[in-house]
Amino acid sequence: MGTNAKTLRNANAMPAPTWHFLRMNDTEITIPGNLSVAPAVSSMVAEDAIAPAGMFEYSLAMLQLWWEVAHPTDALQQASIAAVRAADAGATYGGTAQSRYQMRADAIEAANSLEESFETGVGAEAAEFLRQAAGDPLVIASAESQVVNALVTVQGASGAFSAAAIDVVAAMDSTVNLDVVVDSPDASDDAQGFTATTIRVIAGFGAQVNIRRMQTLDAGFCDIDDVGIVAADGACVEVAQTVLGGEKTYTGLACDLRGSESRIDIDLHYLGHGDQNHDINYIVRHHGVRTECDIQASGVLAGTSQKTLRGTIDLIRGCKGARGNERESVLLVDEGVRNRTVPVILCNEDDVAGNHGATIGHVNAEQLHYLQARGLSEKQAEALFLESSFDHAIQQAPSEQAAAGVDRLARAVLGQSVLMRDAEEDKGAQ
Repeated sequence: MGTNAKTLRNANAMPAPTWHFLRMNDTEITIPGNLSVAPAVSSMVAEDAIAPAGMFEYSLAMLQLWWEVAHPTDALQQASIAAVRAADAGATYGGTAQSRYQMRADAIEAANSLEESFETGVGAEAAEFLRQAAGDPLVIASAESQVVNALVTVQGASGAFSAAAIDVVAAMDSTVNLDVVVDSPDASDDAQGFTATTIRVIAGFGAQVNIRRMQTLDAGFCDIDDVGIVAADGACVEVAQTVLGGEKTYTGLACDLRGSESRIDIDLHYLGHGDQNHDINYIVRHHGVRTECDIQASGVLAGTSQKTLRGTIDLIRGCKGARGNERESVLLVDEGVRNRTVPVILCNEDDVAGNHGATIGHVNAEQLHYLQARGLSEKQAEALFLESSFDHAIQQAPSEQAAAGVDRLARAVLGQSVLMRDAEEDKGAQ
């Protein structure tokens, strides 16, 4: 990878920036230059579901043809946009006072191009870099009404950068279940490395795509989780992300609900401990009528950990009947943690609904007193909240290897095995 560090700028960027002095609009990702590119990636997927490289681009082009037929370019609208731009260019003052975001958004909509508007959550620069580092992508393509199951494992190693590029093309009325496990089982206590996945998804007409990603890296690792999705009529996408380990993590997802009555459900669970730093960015754009999105995030922050969550729901002109919801629940265990949440709803259409809410709070004195009265120290009481995150992850683990990764990380953080404890509790119940 060379001796110079690579800096990915404008990563996890909010589509519509807020005041720059808040330092919330985006982040930078620095990848050390002394890492070797060594993708330690394994996959389990049926051979008939593996497609050649280029399948994603071909399918996006086919989706473009459908979109142009269903939504022909409005010549009057194009002329109106051109007139406004010409007036702005010649104005000595005033004009329409559009922000750079608005001008870029208008230009993308006017281009009417799925290729131009397709995006991933971490950003274009990061996606390009990750695909180069990962090499040939794993392309998973289902046939009409077929059910495809796939498991991809990315293993972190000390001194190495391990990345996987995955393309998913779900045909009409098909189901694709993709599980991604990111772990560092053989790492030593002082190991340092980088892992990443970049995933592109086309959910066809009436298709169901389910993605589960579980990350259980050791403390010396950094991780990037980059996802981009476009959904056709009636498609449904469910994404479940569990972020437990790593020193710095970057999670980004962008979804274009292009087709009518398409839907995405995002469920994020994260745990901050030690001096971890989690940076998260969600962008859901509603193009189709009666589209729906539901973003739910829940986490626990302990030690001196910090987390930034940007969540943007963009209700674009034409998406009548669309509904967008985002909710977050954060438990702050220690006084030294830092939580930043930026929920954003952009609206350019009537007859739509956008809702957001957050529940953020510390463990209160009454709760601690209750637990201490039953023989637990303050540290033991706080550890219970961390255990709950590992318990949830064990229940959601997509494979035995993923469960073992959760248990290994729990031993490192809590000094105990959650698998052994659960087994003993089950034995006692019998």
